[in-house]
Amino acid sequence: MRTGAEAEGLDGEASNASMISGASSPYQPTTEPVQARSLLGGIRCDLEYLRSYLGILKVVEVVLALLGFICIETIMMCAPCGGVYFFEFVSCSAFVVTGVLLFIFSLNLHIKVPHVNWNLTDLVNTGACTLFFFLASLVLACINHGTSAEIAAVVFGFLVTCVYGLNSFLAVRKWRRGDSGQGVTTSSEYTRARTASRGEVETRPELA
Repeated sequence: MRTGAEAEGLDGEASNASMISGASSPYQPTTEPVQARSLLGGIRCDLEYLRSYLGILKVVEVVLALLGFICIETIMMCAPCGGVYFFEFVSCSAFVVTGVLLFIFSLNLHIKVPHVNWNLTDLVNTGACTLFFFLASLVLACINHGTSAEIAAVVFGFLVTCVYGLNSFLAVRKWRRGDSGQGVTTSSEYTRARTASRGEVETRPELA
């Protein structure tokens, strides 16, 4: 029969062996918790972006597009209504798309999706909004009934066209520089998470 000391010794060796085998197992989930914490920790309000010229332009675009949409929505009667409907569609679409991009950039959500070229996406949006706002404002300026709501919508339309044009120019410069760094940032965060998780396993005192 085994004594109590021998039984405790065998139990201790079995426990150490199971801990070592568990730590060296390739199926041990050592990276997922660290990566999950990293993803959740990256969602924050980026005040630096909101203070930058691109962030300020985005805010101005959203406000002007909303004001133009509100003005066009106050028109109760129109004949013909083609210019009004076109301006309404353009202003609503620009407000929604630009607002979503502003939300994504201000919370650094674009870093979580490195497979998308966000600089090119922003450039396409600003270029399309510049063109369509200019056309919609021009059509509404030529086909209107002289109401105050239509005139205000035309004014806001040309103003936001200028803002989108400036944003397009700056977006082209940024796209040509290739100044995205989004994939690099995400890759480095993931690498740090994997390194930290492996370091925790290698430096555990019970494995020494």
